[in-house]
Amino acid sequence: MINVFVLHNGRLSQINVENREDLENTLPIWVDLTDPNEDEREWVKSIYGVTLPGEDEVKDIEASARYYEADSGDLHLRTDFLIDDDDQPASTVTVAFILARDILFSVHAVDLPVFRLVRMRARSRPGSIADYKDVLMDLYATDAEYSADALEGIYQNLEDVSRAVLQKNFSDQDAALALNAIAQEEDLNGRIRRNMMDTRRAVSFLMRGRLLNSEQFEEARQILRDIESLDGHTSFLFDKINFLMDATVGFININQNKIIKIFSVASVAFLPPTLIASIYGMNFHGWFPELDWTFGYPFALALMLASAITPFWYFRQRGWLK
Repeated sequence: MINVFVLHNGRLSQINVENREDLENTLPIWVDLTDPNEDEREWVKSIYGVTLPGEDEVKDIEASARYYEADSGDLHLRTDFLIDDDDQPASTVTVAFILARDILFSVHAVDLPVFRLVRMRARSRPGSIADYKDVLMDLYATDAEYSADALEGIYQNLEDVSRAVLQKNFSDQDAALALNAIAQEEDLNGRIRRNMMDTRRAVSFLMRGRLLNSEQFEEARQILRDIESLDGHTSFLFDKINFLMDATVGFININQNKIIKIFSVASVAFLPPTLIASIYGMNFHGWFPELDWTFGYPFALALMLASAITPFWYFRQRGWLK
């Protein structure tokens, strides 16, 4: 799918493109391609002289492939963008940017929330966009905001996990749910850290290349400050996740020790009655003395009951049973 945007009074206006002729008759500042087909790739190449990278090229993580200037003078960048959607696990998608002919070309496999936000805001904020580089800087600034919102979600979710872990009765089932939630938040936090690191590198590359005007350069510095502020939050969340993980595993071990202790006490508790029964069986072959006693049977039953209760009472006095 190809989305073409033109600049109209400082706003991004989307142009409907159905065929090659529609694309030829526009003067865009942003050509956004989501999983483009061969025809769309050919249109961009023949009209603008820009060859779009393939899927394998987009995923190349080498620094020389992520930021470079082609022989034609076109500037190529590869940047990761975060997807934090409730309907699917968190992920990052690599976007290929090409700055050529005063146009920003972007290629990615799926539609991204950050791109949707930029398109929506640009239509409602006249004067916020002056050229194609403003679009790119707005994408990076919105990416930092989107990551900050995702971090706020992690804070809230970990608060819920904390309340569950610190409750009075914390079962193994509760521990399993807590570990699953902690693992998901740890994965998202790690993706945000990687995403911010990649955005920082891309913005720094643009600043070093002296491609930005004074206003864009100041915006780039603000983006780097925002990213730096997020680093402290991701580090704090990393420590909090480790604490909750250790606490959850500790409670699991405590629950397991309780079960082992109960089985141990039970085995010891039933040992005296078994010994008493064995003694009777081994030493009184021909007759049972309690048959001649007035309270013979009650005595034998009371003896076995006392032998069973005594270990429990002893272990409770020692604090082994709560």
